[in-house]
Amino acid sequence: MKAFAALLERLAFTPARNAKLRLVQHYLARTPDPDRGWALAALTGDLDLRRVTPSLLRTLAEERVDAQLLELSYDFVGDLAETIALVWPEGAQDDPPLSQAVALLQGTGKAALPGAIAGMLDRLGASERLAFLKLATGNLRIGLSARMARMALAAMGMPSVAEIEEIWHGLVPPYAPLFHWIGGGVRPESAGRAPFRPVMLSTPTDLDELRALDPAQHVAEWKWDGIRVQAVSDGGVRRLYSRNGEDISHAFPDVIEAMDFDGSADGELLVRRDGDVAPFGELQKRLNRKTVGKGLLASHPAGLRLYDLLIWQGRDLRAEPLEVRRAVLEAADFGARIDISPLLDFGSWDDLAALRADPPVAVIEGVMIKRRDSVYLSGRPRGPWFKWKRDPMVVDAVLIYAQRGHGKRSGFHSDFTFGLWDGTELVPVGKAYFGFTDAELRELDRFVRANTVERFGPVRALAPKLVVEVAFEGLNRSSRHRSGVAMRFPRISRIRWDKPAAEADRLETLEAML
Repeated sequence: MKAFAALLERLAFTPARNAKLRLVQHYLARTPDPDRGWALAALTGDLDLRRVTPSLLRTLAEERVDAQLLELSYDFVGDLAETIALVWPEGAQDDPPLSQAVALLQGTGKAALPGAIAGMLDRLGASERLAFLKLATGNLRIGLSARMARMALAAMGMPSVAEIEEIWHGLVPPYAPLFHWIGGGVRPESAGRAPFRPVMLSTPTDLDELRALDPAQHVAEWKWDGIRVQAVSDGGVRRLYSRNGEDISHAFPDVIEAMDFDGSADGELLVRRDGDVAPFGELQKRLNRKTVGKGLLASHPAGLRLYDLLIWQGRDLRAEPLEVRRAVLEAADFGARIDISPLLDFGSWDDLAALRADPPVAVIEGVMIKRRDSVYLSGRPRGPWFKWKRDPMVVDAVLIYAQRGHGKRSGFHSDFTFGLWDGTELVPVGKAYFGFTDAELRELDRFVRANTVERFGPVRALAPKLVVEVAFEGLNRSSRHRSGVAMRFPRISRIRWDKPAAEADRLETLEAML
């Protein structure tokens, strides 16, 4: 556990990307099996453990530490796992292997779990306790993506990141065949059926940047408000992946059934009724489910809208120009549940700007722009593909609650709830955690400390004085929210120190945006 804890600590305090990669590479190279495999699974988010609830941890801590001391410490630190790791009484320490901690969290029954967790905490030092609790809560927060972890893995041997990612979905922790392959052994072929292939991503643009490009060398299509997916059908094996390579097939059996083709297609997953695309909130009801009932399948039918092909009938098209890939795509027959995203007719960037400003349906997020000669590259190359999203919606809201952040932000109030006026009352309409600079974060934190009127555990209720401009990408009705609406991707775009709270927007303003 000590080596794993040290890795997490160094990653959390190392901002440079290349330095993070070296830390992970050195850990994986020096750590024996199976510990390095379990660590890799934790870093990539693929470690399936029993999740320990905050209430259970708080109960355990209150059995060892004065409850008031724990509460005050938690308020200062801002993170429950870190607080418990620091205040837990020191015992006779040893260094159990990471695999032992994983086995505890995987195999311990509900009744025996509290005692097992307390026993493990008694054996660990403060840093190791924090690492263990991060595993137990599933919240590493170390600024390392799953792809970066796989990049560090690739740096250890001959397989490239792309080759590793093509078989990743078929591997299970602690990845003994994978490490054997990286060390010079054979490729785990059994994991390579219907593989995920790294997707090509776009970069944001605007009209000023586009004017330097030739519109005749580009095509454009609508940016649909679903989720990016890769649909793979290979020798009878069918899988649906998210853009990050997560297998989401189990949540969309209706789409899997419709994938009667041989190849790998790139597109958007949508909920569609009678040809109309439903808002993203409708699709969200089917995401992250292990099973989908007949009722939800009937009320929220899913489908694919394709815009590219990677592999088709055994032919790898990724090195071909987009125009060639598009011709193959348009010649294929996919059936009723799968269609092709149409290309837009425009002669100039101003023409495209007019289309973007007035899309035919509200669920369109903007336009995608692609070079006609672009090959399909993994990652986010600058130049071939662009996304030109619609201007965000904006409201002026009042800050009403604040909470400390996590990790590097644990000393600052950085998680904000804001509200709009409904009569004479402020009604919460959303939360935002970003959009402000570090300097503005410090100013917001000072405001919170000076204007707290009540506390609810780690949450501070604020005097309704500060207005913030909130930008968001979409809006849906929601029965789960008191306001009746839910924002998509809200962020604080400006702090309105100059604006009186009484002049903030009203709830009916937000409802009108629907």
